[in-house]
Amino acid sequence: PTLAAMAVCVCLISCCCFIRLFFFSLSINNNRSNKMNAVGSRAVIAASSVARRVGTMLDSMGASMEVAKYTERLVPSTRFVAVDGIAPVVSETATFVAPSASVIGDVTLGSNSSIWYGATVRGDVNKLTIGEYSSIGDRAVVHVAKIQGDFSTTIGNHVTVGPCAVVHACILKDEVVIGASAQVLDGAVVESQSMVAAGSVVTPGTTIASGELWAGSPAKKVRALTDEEKAAIAETATDQAELAAMHAFENSKDYTQLAADEEELRDAQERDPDYIQPKDWKDVDDVLGQGQPGFIFNSTLTHPEEGLKVLQKRLNEEQKQKQ
Repeated sequence: PTLAAMAVCVCLISCCCFIRLFFFSLSINNNRSNKMNAVGSRAVIAASSVARRVGTMLDSMGASMEVAKYTERLVPSTRFVAVDGIAPVVSETATFVAPSASVIGDVTLGSNSSIWYGATVRGDVNKLTIGEYSSIGDRAVVHVAKIQGDFSTTIGNHVTVGPCAVVHACILKDEVVIGASAQVLDGAVVESQSMVAAGSVVTPGTTIASGELWAGSPAKKVRALTDEEKAAIAETATDQAELAAMHAFENSKDYTQLAADEEELRDAQERDPDYIQPKDWKDVDDVLGQGQPGFIFNSTLTHPEEGLKVLQKRLNEEQKQKQ
């Protein structure tokens, strides 16, 4: 029965295609009458409708014959994801969470902290807390544990986690630096004002005392940190927060602001230094609202609608002044 139905559908499609070609040839024949053209147009429309219906039938037939069902779905944003009804709690004063970062589950992010591009902070099976002025670097992974030990993850204040680092089910006290691609594993504790060198692996259950530098795989104590190095830890965290604020500002721009920035950059690159330069003050003689001479991007000559916007804005300002 299925093969018979498919054969019938193929025949119908062939007939529809033939009818469309036939009447198309009729429509372009100048010797035919207008009445015949009108009839041909109606026939083409009818044939198109039949073809669409047949296509829908074939699609439904193919779906019924699938062994493994597949349904297309739009991929939702993974920037903030709730798990078991628990959503991340991000401070209103948090500096920056990159658009490509993923913050999942029971995660708390403190003020002036940042999560950078491609980083994953996942509190799906336990609690994860990040303090103030702390940063999670690009493509870093911060996770918790539940299956092979009940370990949450706690990251204190002024902590810098380098790019591609792994912080898994451990505790990082205040003013700690985890180098790029380093790993701090389950149950480890890194006391305050300590550093883990890039690429090091802090094995499960290890405790790093305050004021020490550890390196290697497995990580071992190398030496004590100097006073300058200890002071630099907090300074690095503060600098990272300032950089994050700049990225947050740039990522918050809409299309209009990005286009204006691009035009301003192009104007700065192409404008001759001896030519008249853009001015911040308003020119009272610029009655047409065309902007600075030579600045063609906001010209009402090329974009008349912009002139209407300027005039409308002036009218609104005049009405406000009268009120």
